[in-house]
Amino acid sequence: MAVRNAYYLLMVLTISTFFKISTRVEAIGVCYGTIADNLPPPPEVVALFKSNQIDSMRIYSPNHDILAALAGGIALTIGTFNSEVQAMAADPAAAQGWVAANILPYVNTVNFRYINVGNEIIPDALAPFILPAMTNVQNALVASGVTTIKVSTSIASNVLGPSFPPSNGHFTPEAEAILSPILQFLAAHGAPLLINIYPYYAYRGNPENVRLDYALFNATGVVEQDGQLGYQNLFDAMVDSIVAAMEKVGAGNVGLVVSESGWPSNGAFGASADNARVHNQNLIDHVGKGTPRRPGVPLETYLFAMFNENQKGPAELEKFYGLFFPDKTPVYPIRFVA
Repeated sequence: MAVRNAYYLLMVLTISTFFKISTRVEAIGVCYGTIADNLPPPPEVVALFKSNQIDSMRIYSPNHDILAALAGGIALTIGTFNSEVQAMAADPAAAQGWVAANILPYVNTVNFRYINVGNEIIPDALAPFILPAMTNVQNALVASGVTTIKVSTSIASNVLGPSFPPSNGHFTPEAEAILSPILQFLAAHGAPLLINIYPYYAYRGNPENVRLDYALFNATGVVEQDGQLGYQNLFDAMVDSIVAAMEKVGAGNVGLVVSESGWPSNGAFGASADNARVHNQNLIDHVGKGTPRRPGVPLETYLFAMFNENQKGPAELEKFYGLFFPDKTPVYPIRFVA
């Protein structure tokens, strides 16, 4: 999870929809991070997912112990290491090798949903390699007879340029140059764009102007009016800001999956167990309704993260996004089914 620029996260907007938007799978998933030295073994983690009726999981690298424990049921988003993207872009054999090692041995037992090629590396130096790597991974899947797994990449809100009011949102020129052809690829293959959305950072960065109830889904009326659309929570406005930017580059028909969202329970201003509980429970209860620009279109969403991870950093709050302690007891009460 990259450090988000709070200014960018305040840039929220709405759009006009001229394309048919495909309905996404309605699901609440949880990100299973492993940057810790005290986590339970993968079979126990998978059992914890199932006992809490969490039907989708995101992992950040092809951990074979996790893959072996995942036989049946839970839908999986699996990531590549960012460090692998350049090689997979340069050489189709590298992508073929990755698929052969990490997908094919498990394709009959694991319910793969997405392969996430690169996490939050747009518009960094590796960004130009994402689309060639995605293409090579897609080709490797097809050559192996695998047609059910979608290939995508995940972005953070720093791909947006200054945009206020919300309807003024757009990608930065640097991000647009990378994302426009990626969005064309996603549209051609019926795959969604993965987005990491954190209202917490917007609130923390500017608490004088970002109301806590707006960030926690607790506002009782419209807080942000933009044309005919009104926003009662910051999450919807941030998601629709990405939709608007996509619309401006002709990609309004591409679906979205929120591949990370969460609230820390400790470690910084505004981080508390109660705020985390309220945000995450309200998020679970809300995402099936869609957003003002895509009303009624359920938004597949992954909470960050399953556990507090004691080796994350450098910021102290990075250790406290977990829904559970490493001993599998909940950090706060939460229900995963809306």
